[in-house]
Amino acid sequence: MNERPLALLPELLLLAGAVTTLLTGAFLPRDRQWVARLVAAGAMFAAMVATLPAVGERATVYAHSYALDAGTTAARLLIPLAGLLVVGIAAGRVAGNRRETEFSVLTLLAVLGAVLLAGASDLLLLAVAYLLSSVPLVGLAGWGRDRRGAEAALKVYLIGALAGVGLLAGAALLTAVGGGASDYDRLATGLAGAPSAAVAVGVVGVLAGLLFKIGAVPGHFWVPDAVQGASIPAGALLTTVPKLGGLLAAYRLFAVAVPADVVGWPLLVAVLAAVTMTLGNFAAFGQADPRRLLAYSTVAQVGYLLMAVAVAGRAERALPALLVYLAGYAVTNLGAFAVLAAEPHDALDDYRGLARRRPWLAGALAICLLGLVGTPPTAVFAGKLTVFTAAWDGGLAWLVVVAAVNTVASLFYYLRWLAPAYTGGGRWPTTGGRNRTVAAAGAVAAGAALLGAAVAVPWYPLMAQALAR
Repeated sequence: MNERPLALLPELLLLAGAVTTLLTGAFLPRDRQWVARLVAAGAMFAAMVATLPAVGERATVYAHSYALDAGTTAARLLIPLAGLLVVGIAAGRVAGNRRETEFSVLTLLAVLGAVLLAGASDLLLLAVAYLLSSVPLVGLAGWGRDRRGAEAALKVYLIGALAGVGLLAGAALLTAVGGGASDYDRLATGLAGAPSAAVAVGVVGVLAGLLFKIGAVPGHFWVPDAVQGASIPAGALLTTVPKLGGLLAAYRLFAVAVPADVVGWPLLVAVLAAVTMTLGNFAAFGQADPRRLLAYSTVAQVGYLLMAVAVAGRAERALPALLVYLAGYAVTNLGAFAVLAAEPHDALDDYRGLARRRPWLAGALAICLLGLVGTPPTAVFAGKLTVFTAAWDGGLAWLVVVAAVNTVASLFYYLRWLAPAYTGGGRWPTTGGRNRTVAAAGAVAAGAALLGAAVAVPWYPLMAQALAR
């Protein structure tokens, strides 16, 4: 069984942090709920620190149901970091609110669920992690308890429940035709001799749940409405944390459990990647609300990220490329939402003159939006370059061409937001607060987005070499 409780120390710290945060908030007055927020931040930081001794480990624990490898290690570091940035972005919105502690607890549980998704090496654990990472998203979407939040929560719940049924049905079918084994190691052996049609149906079912989680076509319908209806901090989490766990879960499923010679999943994932990036980019063209623009932007980004999943097991640098892109996307996307939190408006034209009113904020916005395009020397540029290279090496040259065309096209709608910010006389007053925590979160995210390529260039080949051993 290889039962090693301390091997799950980061996950246990996140769980303990959620319980402690809830109890702390329950016994504190409303004006001191910020203490519970500090507890939540401390738990996520502690989980990151507890991950460091396990760097470089390759093993599975608890009957091969949970993997300890580079993907899980990256998730344990990156997802809590994203959670920390979300807590910082939320400081100005949740401070003094009677549900402040609820936001912190739900954030911790969403982070824990995403980490478990990334490390799951068993279909049963994958299903449990899916539920754990989905339920907090519903609560976060409706956290504001207004009409728009209620609509956002309902859409996340209904589409998530439907996709969850598909995941459970697909997991059951794959387990049945795979000889009764649900862990990925034995499942791969069992599926090698299983009927291709049954395996294909099971893969589509499981993939349906993961596509909802990452916001890819056809499970993307909830993303724009949920992000627009939820609070800005909740929207930042919805477009980041589930994507990190879901994409790593999809990569592990296809790289380990489903043989490509039994069912042609690489072509299916490649087509989904092309459709997702194209739909996300072209749907963003006509958006006037910055939240909806970022929502469709994240759909497009998932399309690029799926390129690495499409060549899982066929390109040796697919996983390090995926990790580099995920890291760059996370900090860049959260930086854009930090600008929204500091200067919330419902229309792109309302940012006219932002560079004169708040130049540092306009600078952060430029870094993050141009970073999402993939402009050198940003972190997303390093991610796109590595993912495109991995896809080319994996035989998907046509998909690289599609992605390159989409990248150029995406520049249009990001400039639609930047152009007003750097023109005009600034007739609109500042509506956001001057919360220092929000400012710090935005500065950290923008700085990481700008300097990410400098870090990724030397780190990527070393990581690829280590994973190839």
